[in-house]
Amino acid sequence: MNILLVEDDLRVSELIKKGLEEQGFTVTLAYDGLSAKNLFLCHDFDLIITDIILPEINGIALCKEIRMLKPELPIIMLTALGTTDDKIDGFDAGADDYLVKPFEMRELTARIKALLKRSSKNKLGFILKFCDLEMNLQTKIVKRSNKELNLTLKEFKLLEFLLQNQGRIISRTEIAEKVWNTHFDTGTNFIDVYINYLRKKVDKDFEKKLIHTRSGMGFILKSDT
Repeated sequence: MNILLVEDDLRVSELIKKGLEEQGFTVTLAYDGLSAKNLFLCHDFDLIITDIILPEINGIALCKEIRMLKPELPIIMLTALGTTDDKIDGFDAGADDYLVKPFEMRELTARIKALLKRSSKNKLGFILKFCDLEMNLQTKIVKRSNKELNLTLKEFKLLEFLLQNQGRIISRTEIAEKVWNTHFDTGTNFIDVYINYLRKKVDKDFEKKLIHTRSGMGFILKSDT
């Protein structure tokens, strides 16, 4: 598996490269966003790991450009910026996962393997439905009552997980682990933020509400309250 690692700290990048190569990955290094973009355009990578604060092009802008060309390519943001707003910015840019420095190599490796496993699944032509809500996993089109909903990548993945578990209460911890591939930090509220984003798009303009909160337990996709 070929990984593009974008990290401007030479010592950190070499340590990560060595750790990943010991796990059998092939790693290409870029020390700024512009070099990373050029490498991405000229080579075929299975996954990208990028810092946010980078010379030339920052990680957020780089992620957005990659997403426009390859929507399904797994991207992990690896950065010292760990506030809820920072994470939301990263996910909104199209990152699949977000790992805050300092971290353990075994955690990074586990997240990489999880993303690569998920991206390798063939879901062509598969459609998820619930009531008047429909998601096409091939075209990435989501409709409710035949009205197309404009979702971000992370909103799409969150709704996909809810659709796959419709009628069951899903905890914040499970959402963090299954959608974000991370442990839920009770000191942040980014999951609630994304649920609210999703609720505004899925439920706001419709009489029947589908996304419900169960106090102290989590969230459920259900056709009644």
